[in-house]
Amino acid sequence: MTITQLFQKLLRFKSITPNDDGAFDFIQEYLGDTWECMALDINETKNRVFYKKFNETKEHLCFAGHIDVVPPGKGWNVDPFEAKVVDGIITARGTQDMKSGVAAFLYACKHATNFNGTLSILLTSDEEGEAIDGTVKVLEHLKEIDFLPTCAVVAEPTCEAIFGDAIKIGRRGSINGYIEVQGKQGHAAYPEKAINPIELTAPILNKIAGQNLDNGDEYFAPSRFVLTDIRSGMQVTNVTPNKLNIMFNVRNSTKTNQESITQFIDSNFKDVKYTLRLTQGSYPFMTDSDSKIVNVITQSIKTVLGIDTKHSTAGGTSDARFFGSFKVPTVEFGVINDTIHSVGERTSVKEVENLTKVFEDIIKKY
Repeated sequence: MTITQLFQKLLRFKSITPNDDGAFDFIQEYLGDTWECMALDINETKNRVFYKKFNETKEHLCFAGHIDVVPPGKGWNVDPFEAKVVDGIITARGTQDMKSGVAAFLYACKHATNFNGTLSILLTSDEEGEAIDGTVKVLEHLKEIDFLPTCAVVAEPTCEAIFGDAIKIGRRGSINGYIEVQGKQGHAAYPEKAINPIELTAPILNKIAGQNLDNGDEYFAPSRFVLTDIRSGMQVTNVTPNKLNIMFNVRNSTKTNQESITQFIDSNFKDVKYTLRLTQGSYPFMTDSDSKIVNVITQSIKTVLGIDTKHSTAGGTSDARFFGSFKVPTVEFGVINDTIHSVGERTSVKEVENLTKVFEDIIKKY
């Protein structure tokens, strides 16, 4: 089975979160008896760790990703699960995010003849969903049995314009905020008898909207305060509302946290009556740019593609954040990410072939 045939096979599984649609059984059969399989199914989420010990050294390189995809949606001009090759392009759900990466590391690992330690493959069916029973639960289990990887490669799509132009050596965190400004409801004709939360909030908005909460650094963009929703009133013209609700998000670097956001809000809302609630879906992490895994991937990209890749932390969240929380040095690398989650998601056969070659080179160099 060629890498393209393997890629097409994976794409044809309708593995919409959290259903693997039989993909894990196929992968186990594909890897064969020389690979051990650890199954950890939690609620509706299926998780698998496939591993092969080449010797007893402590080095443990893990390739990680997810088999699940988002729903295809409407408007495709092809069957989103047929995965035909047309002029070197495959248009199908999951081509970029992220069955290209899964196919590439499965092929590279299966055909690896030597490695100084252990190779493993961690896959979940719940990355595109809530991600509460997936990778994080597997890593907790691996820690309990003293089998955490010493480094990891998450094959999410990372490239921007040219394949090989970017790897991710960290990710920003994500903090959600909910502000409620308290007013006093009344008749619009008697404003002196009411407290209008809209009027209280209006002069504050230009002090918070789009503001940078830190200056960023070489790897992280500034943490920006992004307003996502403002609501008040009863959709009538003659009633002053009794409250105003604001929602916001901060994709935070390591320089900004919940405490500093709380201080920022308090400094701007100190003269009004308000409440603030913060939740954090993910925390920022950073892999040392001089670490072995970063250097090896950078060298492999140069060897295979002739490109000097940049080290990035841009984008949203991924399961790499869980590896980061377990102090596992982690790098993300995959195909171009320009059509992820969109109608007509696609990637080229050439990219997947070259991604496989990079992963094969990483295994040889590490």
